[in-house]
Amino acid sequence: MSIITEPQTINGNATDATAGQQRNRLLSKINFESHNSLNREEFFDLTPSIGREYPQAQLSDWITAEDSDELLKELAITVSNRGVVFFRNQNLSIEEQKILGQRLGELTGKPKESSLHIHPVINAGREGVDSTGEVDNNDNEVSILSKSQQKTIYPPKAEAKAFRPKASAGWHSDITFEPVPADYTILKMQIPSKNGGDTLWASGHELYTRFSPHFRRFLDGLTATYAQPRFNQYANAGGFSIYDGPRGSPHNTGEKLEAVHPVIRTNPITGLKSVFAVGHHVEKINDVTSEESEYLLNRFIELIAHNHDLQVRFKWKKNDLAIWDNRSVYHTATYDAVGPERVGIRVVGIGEKPYFDPNSRAIDGL
Repeated sequence: MSIITEPQTINGNATDATAGQQRNRLLSKINFESHNSLNREEFFDLTPSIGREYPQAQLSDWITAEDSDELLKELAITVSNRGVVFFRNQNLSIEEQKILGQRLGELTGKPKESSLHIHPVINAGREGVDSTGEVDNNDNEVSILSKSQQKTIYPPKAEAKAFRPKASAGWHSDITFEPVPADYTILKMQIPSKNGGDTLWASGHELYTRFSPHFRRFLDGLTATYAQPRFNQYANAGGFSIYDGPRGSPHNTGEKLEAVHPVIRTNPITGLKSVFAVGHHVEKINDVTSEESEYLLNRFIELIAHNHDLQVRFKWKKNDLAIWDNRSVYHTATYDAVGPERVGIRVVGIGEKPYFDPNSRAIDGL
């Protein structure tokens, strides 16, 4: 398979691709065309722009099938093209969830050195047994997401969520503060809430098209600083240390959670441009004034909030599972859960260094 795994670096910023890399990218797009291996499974698209559901499939069967590599590669391509894919009532074990998270990336050509992410804060070193007694996590490559965990690790953050003037403040892609950030995230809802607690996803491919062609060309040349200093603040307040790595890649080390990436990123699977600099892991747009940076970052969130046609909303049931591509999709939780404590099991794959290919195109063809 001929694909790009490393971007060209200009002044320390991953912003462009060499001519050889561009040629390989065109070849890779051929390799990443759908071969319809999953058409034997029942599915439906939740919206024209984003989201697909396989209501009957069991991923544990796909992992052990004779044509497993073909099925899982097709699944990865489908996730990248549809943004997020949902499965109902999965019997997937935590170990199988990890295997799936790694194979999705491997089968679509991620660097050999990339594995599964270890979250700098939400890892086995501080989780222990969840308050529900349902999940005992001793694996750093797995994050257990629950309200009790939030209160333990993020006490100031948990208190702040009691008052949320803007629910749209939650939009983000996973771990963009890492030099080599996420490709696919897999979240299984072990215990759903009785009501509320939905998750929303939005398409970065579609967001890019909400700008005029002239404005797109301006955005194409920008980089941003991605950072999460609040994790260090929570660690200091809680008396624990940031996991200093490597966190799924030899490049993801140290306690300073900061990286420079393009504002507009080319998805290596779809070959399409996406707005990448969205959400609370983005500190600033580089090489513009602070006022201009603030305007752009706010504008990205406003356009997501104002364009519900690029969103999809999912109501969780027990053991439902979602897989999404962080390279061109954002998500946010909804903090209105009612009933039993909502507990999710998350595995995050590490992909490639983000890059912008000027020869890539937008989803509308421009």
